[in-house]
Amino acid sequence: MTVSSEPAAPAEPAAPTGARTSDYDYELPDTHIAQRPVEPRDASRLLVLDRRDGSLAHRTFRDVLELIPDGDALVLNTTKVFRARLLGHRESGGPAEILLLRPAEGTADGLHFEAMIHPGGKLRPGRTVTIADGFTVEIVDTTPRRTRIVKLHTTGNPMDAVEAHGHVPLPPYIERADEAGDASRYQTVYAQQAGSVAAPTAGLHFTDDVLARLDAKGVERVHVLLHVGAGTFRPVSDDDPSRHVMHEEWCQVSREAADRLNAVRARGNKIWVVGTTGVRTLETATDAHGIVQPFQGNTDIFLRPPYQFRGVDHLITNFHLPKSTLIMLVAAFAGYERTMHAYRTAVAEHYRFYSYGDAMAIV
Repeated sequence: MTVSSEPAAPAEPAAPTGARTSDYDYELPDTHIAQRPVEPRDASRLLVLDRRDGSLAHRTFRDVLELIPDGDALVLNTTKVFRARLLGHRESGGPAEILLLRPAEGTADGLHFEAMIHPGGKLRPGRTVTIADGFTVEIVDTTPRRTRIVKLHTTGNPMDAVEAHGHVPLPPYIERADEAGDASRYQTVYAQQAGSVAAPTAGLHFTDDVLARLDAKGVERVHVLLHVGAGTFRPVSDDDPSRHVMHEEWCQVSREAADRLNAVRARGNKIWVVGTTGVRTLETATDAHGIVQPFQGNTDIFLRPPYQFRGVDHLITNFHLPKSTLIMLVAAFAGYERTMHAYRTAVAEHYRFYSYGDAMAIV
C-alpha cells in the first residue's frame, strides 16, 4: 500500500453568511403577495426594525409622523411612472408586448427607446408591431444585454401616443390586468417627472395629509430623482452576487438638494430616505467624507453586504422579492440576520408583500 506524503489541500474558507444569493431566499405564500393596494394609502402596516437592538414593532404607516423628528430630512424620489407597457400585434396577427425602458442612449428625438419585448424570438430587427391605428413600433436593433432598440412611429408627440394607448406597467406578480385606478394608485402623490417603468413603491404609502403634517412638524422634505428601470428588479441568477451586472438608471441630485441635506447633517439631524431608489441615488451622490454632491447621470451602484452607508441614516422601504438586489440592499443597511428575521416575522404576521404591500421602517 502506498501512502501519499503530500499534505491535504486546505479547505476552502466558508463564505460569510449573507455573501451568497441563496442566503436571501425565503418562503412566501402566494396569498401574501398584494394584488391591490389598501385604502387609504397610509393605512398600510409598518414593521419598525431598530438597528440598535434588532427589536421589531408593529405599527401603521401613518405612525411615521411619530417616528421622524422635527429637523430631520425626508428624501423622496419624485419620478413618475409612464404607461410603458404597449400591447399590440405582429404582422402575422399574433400578440406582442413591448415594455419601454428608457430613451435609447445617444438619441434625443423622443422616438427611440430601449425596450423589453415578447415574444423575443419573433420580433427581430426590421419587424413592426401595431399598437393602434396610426401608432406602430419598429424593432431597430438588439443591445448587448439582449434588450431591443425600438422606434415609435406616430403622428404628433410620441409620448402622447404612449399615454393614450399604453398600460400601467404593473409587475408580473400582480396577476391581473391594469385597471383605471392603477393610473393614480401606482403613482406616488408627489410624482413629478415621467420616466419610470415601475413605481418607487415605498412612497406609495404617503398621503398629502401625512406630508403636510410632516412639513408642519418641521421635517425637511428633499426631492431627488431616479427613473426606475426594469434592471432594478432583474433577478440575481448567479449565487455569487459580485457577478451580477446592474442595469444603469438615470438619477439626479440638485445643488439645492445637496446643500439642504448637508446642512441637516451639519446641525446634527438625520436623513430618512424613502425607498431603495432614493438610497441608490443618495449613495451615488455622497462622497467618502459623507458630503452629498450634486449629481446628474447614470448609476449602476449595487449595494450589498458589506457596505458602509455614507448618506443614509434611516430607511423606509417595502418588502422585496427573495434573492433580489433590493433585499440585499436592505440587508447591507440593517444587517443580514436582522433583515432575514424581520422578513420571517412579516411572513408569520401576514404582512402584505411587494409593490402594493406593506412597509418597513429601519431606524
